[in-house]
Order: sequence, then structure tokens, then C-alpha cells
Amino acid sequence: MNIVNVSQLTKSYVGDKVFDHIKFEVNKNDRIGLIGRNGEGKTTLFKLLAKKEQADEGFISIAKDVKVGLLAQIPNLPADAIVINQLYQAFDTLNGIEQRMRQLEVKMVEGSDDIDQILKQYDRLQNEFETLGGYDRDYKIDFVLNGLKIAYLKAQQWSDLSGGEQTKVGLAMLLLQSPELLLLDEPTNHLDIESIEWLTKFIQQYKGAVMVISHDRYFLDETVTQILEIDQHQLYVYPGHYSNFVIEKEKRILSEFKAYQTQQKKIQKMKAQIKQLKIWANQAKPPNASMHRRAKSMEKALARIEVKPKPRLEHNKMKLDIAQTESASKDIFVLKDVAKMYDDILFEGVNMKIRRHDRVAIVGANGTGKSTLLKLLLKEVVPDEGHVQIAETNRIGYLSQHQFNTGEMSVLEAFRQYAHVSVGEARNHLAKYLFYGYDVYKKVKDLSGGEKMRLRWAQMISQQFNVLILDEPTNHLDIDAKEALEEALEEFDGTVIAVSHDRYFLDNHFSKTYWIDNKQLHYYPGHYSYAKQKRNSEVRQKSN
Repeated sequence: MNIVNVSQLTKSYVGDKVFDHIKFEVNKNDRIGLIGRNGEGKTTLFKLLAKKEQADEGFISIAKDVKVGLLAQIPNLPADAIVINQLYQAFDTLNGIEQRMRQLEVKMVEGSDDIDQILKQYDRLQNEFETLGGYDRDYKIDFVLNGLKIAYLKAQQWSDLSGGEQTKVGLAMLLLQSPELLLLDEPTNHLDIESIEWLTKFIQQYKGAVMVISHDRYFLDETVTQILEIDQHQLYVYPGHYSNFVIEKEKRILSEFKAYQTQQKKIQKMKAQIKQLKIWANQAKPPNASMHRRAKSMEKALARIEVKPKPRLEHNKMKLDIAQTESASKDIFVLKDVAKMYDDILFEGVNMKIRRHDRVAIVGANGTGKSTLLKLLLKEVVPDEGHVQIAETNRIGYLSQHQFNTGEMSVLEAFRQYAHVSVGEARNHLAKYLFYGYDVYKKVKDLSGGEKMRLRWAQMISQQFNVLILDEPTNHLDIDAKEALEEALEEFDGTVIAVSHDRYFLDNHFSKTYWIDNKQLHYYPGHYSYAKQKRNSEVRQKSN
């Protein structure tokens, strides 16, 4: 059943076209991934579907009684709003029924004369309340809060939440509303791996259609059965999950390029024939009118050809070239019986050995101490117990997940604060990270999440290192940028230590995994999926 039909949709901002005459449809229970590079208009398309913005041309037809729910990056709620009260508002229909039931209960207590009629109304409302799941509201709220690991936020005010917490509460509110079409814009941002896996199952079992914008390749493979890609103002539809899309897109581009080459050969051949006919016609004594007419006819045929645009085989990609210096030490970091505590013990009895050229992933739920463990390696915090040994030859490049403290600085100024180079050299370097022209004068505070991450990488890689410590390095990057980062890390010969929730990144680029759980650090000699399998096996053995 078709619930959304999009036809000839066009949208521009200040003369810059976002997409041009695109079309697609959404059917009941579809699972659709919307992908494209940052800035291609994915979020804009979601806003159009949710009627938050108007298109310049074309139309969006939404079936009657189909409710569209859009996950905003950060919902706009009153500062004094209490989280649990906002979650209950997701059940607006049930709340209205319950309110009418309470009013009837008051009348019954007061002893109204038309008690029989009141009882009939009350019985009808109670049946409707039960049918719509009214008595399951608390269960549903707890199910979503526990899945997203934000049950502790129930009684908190909106203004007391971090940006990440507000985003997760917004996601919870939307999931509880259960719209017929669920629009999720980067839903895995701020979620740890366990919550991502919970959300994956939720989407798989969701009774309705789901469209999701995501750069998480595993998440797309596990949740969607169709890919829509926005590329150069056009929209392309591919059946299957993300991995299938990669194969099919390559086939499409090669096919289009072959068709383009064939047409160009035909055009060049026609132009050559027209030129030759004119030469022959003019050489004749007198000039040959028949040949001139034939040349004119071919020129008209040439003008009628709809020239195919040349397919772009490669987009401009972020170009990371990590300059490195050799480490003379074999043991880069050694931790012995380390403990760290704040109000409570964060972790204890931690033993870790990281050697030259290691690729080490550190995983675990949010709040278990992953970033603190990195800070121990950076000497930003000291252990409460145990010993941290750090090689003197380490030249560490650190990528933090925290926001910039650059006030009103421009991209150019923020970069030159780290790299003491001329303006020309700085602009050349920033161009490798896709900051062109006026982009370098943008205020850092106005950058998107992806742009801020690219700037952080540009700052860090302006120097030489033999150890990279990365805290959520793929956050907010689009897939092209992730692939550029992964290629650079493959060429880097030093040591890499990363905290990440990107399972594709972890599986393909890290051969050692440390897992923080229940205040302990567990080591697994393999990638994330191997570690997860071993971890689950250990948990099952303990429960038996």
C-alpha cells in the first residue's frame, strides 16, 4: 500500500539547487535508507516530507490518516519541562480518552441522574482505552527509556540535559508516538553500541514505514531494504541494503559512463560528417546544393540530441595524509592494576599493554570510562591506584569528541591556532578537508557536525605523530569522509587507539579489542564482532 508519493520535487536555497525534479514513493512497512554526502539535501527532504518546509516545484502526496513523525536533532521544549511529562504527551489520543474517563468518574461519584448513560459512555471509553494500549503506557515508556539507556533522566528538567541527552529524549518521544511514517535523521548519534543494537531491533519490528538518514554502514545493512541516494541534485533508487547499494551504484555509474562515451562518439562522428559534407559541397563547381541540404539536415538532427551529462566517477574527497615519526619504543603504553574513581569506582584492576604498530579499539557502554581511559594515556588524569607507563618517544595526536573552544573564530583562524603557517599554506591544507573559498571564513560555531569533525582532523594532522588516540573519530562524518579516514589509517604505520561506536570501522581496522564492563577491562585478540561473540559466550557460561 502506497502511503507517500513524491513527484517532480525541486528545492533551492538562495539560487543553489538542492535537488531537481526527484521522485519516489513510500509503501506501508517500507524500510528505506536515505544517503548522500553531507550537504546534499537529506535533512531538507525530511523536512519537506514532515511539512516543515515548502518545495519550489512538484508535490508530496501523503495518504489520509498517515501521521509523519520527524526526529529533530534537538527538540525545542520549554526549559522547565520534565522529561517524563513530555514522554506521556506522546500518547495524545490516549490522554484525551483518559481525561474524559476521569470526568465521567467525577459524575458517577456525584450521583448523576443519567447514571446508566454515563456507565455506557464510560464502558465504551474504557474499551477504546484498552484497545489502544492505554494500560501499557508505562511499560512502553520504560521499554524505550531502558533501550536507549536514559531511564535516569525521567525526573530531570529539559534545561539540565546535555545536547546528546536531549537528542535521545527526542528520539524516545518520537518512537513512543508510533507514526505511520517514521523519519529518523542520524538516530545513532550519541548512542552506544548496545543502544544502537536495541534501536536496530526496534526498527526491524516497527509496525509502520521507516526512513532513516545514517552514515552507519552496519546499521543500514541491518535495518533497510531499499536505498535512496541523493547525488548531484538527483535521486537514485536501489533495492536492497547498503552493501548491495555499493555494488549496484558502481554498475550504474559504469553503465552511464559507457552510454556517455557511446553518445559522444556518435556526436563527434556526426560533426565530422557535417564538416566533410560542407567541404565537398563547397568544392563542387558550382557548389552542391544537395550536399548543403544534407549537412543542414544532419545539423538539425544533432541539435535534437539530448546530450547526456558526463557521469562523475569520483567526488572530491577529504584527503588525509598523516605525517608520522618513528617510535623507538616497543611498548607504547603499559597499565598495571590501574583504578580510577570519582564519586564511585569507574574501573579497577585494569591491565593493558599496547605495543608499537598496534590497532586497539576500546568499547563499552556510555559512562563506563572509555574516555577517561584515554585521558590516562594522555596524562590528563592520574590513576587513583596502579601505574601507567608511557614511552618517552611517543608523539601523540589526540582527536577529542568535545566541542571547540574557539568563540567567534573562523575556520582559518582556528586552524592557524594549531598550525603556525601562512594564510596561503593554511588554505591549501584546509582544501584537502573540503574547505574551499569562502568556507574558510565561516565561524566555527556555525559549522555542521561533519564540518567540525573535518576541521578537527585538519588541525591534528598538521603535525607529525607516531601514536594516534581517537575519541569517536567517525562521528558526524559522511561515508565518503569515513572511507578517506580509513584509507589514511591503513597507510599510517604508527599505533592507533580508538574509542568508537562505529562497528564497521571497528571490525575492519582494529585487531585488538578492550571491553569495559562492570568496572573491569577485558581483552580480546580480535576485532569487535569477535570480541562480542566471546563476550556473549562468557556471559552465557556465567549464567548457567
